Amino acid sequence: MQSRTPVGRTGRPRSVAADTAILAATRAALVELGWSGLTLGDVAMRAGVAKTTLYRRWPGKNELVVDAVAELFDELELPDRGSLAADIEGVVLQFATILARPEAKSGLMAVLAESTVDDALHERIRDSIVNRQKLLVLEGRARAQARGELPPEPDPETAARNADLIFDVVAGSVVHRTLVSAEQADESWAQRFTTLLLGGLNATAQTANPTTNPTTRRTP
Repeated sequence: MQSRTPVGRTGRPRSVAADTAILAATRAALVELGWSGLTLGDVAMRAGVAKTTLYRRWPGKNELVVDAVAELFDELELPDRGSLAADIEGVVLQFATILARPEAKSGLMAVLAESTVDDALHERIRDSIVNRQKLLVLEGRARAQARGELPPEPDPETAARNADLIFDVVAGSVVHRTLVSAEQADESWAQRFTTLLLGGLNATAQTANPTTNPTTRRTP
């Protein structure tokens, strides 16, 4: 996986292997030590790199931890299962699987808690995690529209607001289910959630396009 850090440098090209080792070491340190106990010196030691190597890549702890968490969520892909319902179920199950990993739990909860008192960190989370994952919503919607499962949305502002809302509903529901309620987001739950979500999408489509037929989905 390519490094996502925005820090640039000249001279010798960066080592992808070093980046990977540093981000993995950061996640391991978060699980073991938590946010307050994590230091860049400890991460460098775990990764087997010099502290100067780490500081050339990440100027501080906030940037490093967000990139380490973002790398996990960059593993998410929207599967093409042949229908909007099946695609949603697939990505929900992927997301739940990632959140079940100790490093994802520790990392996400740590950066979210810290961001409540750090506006710059909050912005970095939005740019590095939230906005990147919203691209999956745009991809899924475009695919569903091409299949005829959802109507086109000619107004860009309305389309953008709807995409934001869909992302909030999906991400918020899975995070709450797995991290707050500490319940399993299994296949049965993913199917019930998808049925509910599609009901909302159909209602929105009908409001915007009264002559549009409701999206057809299989019954779980």
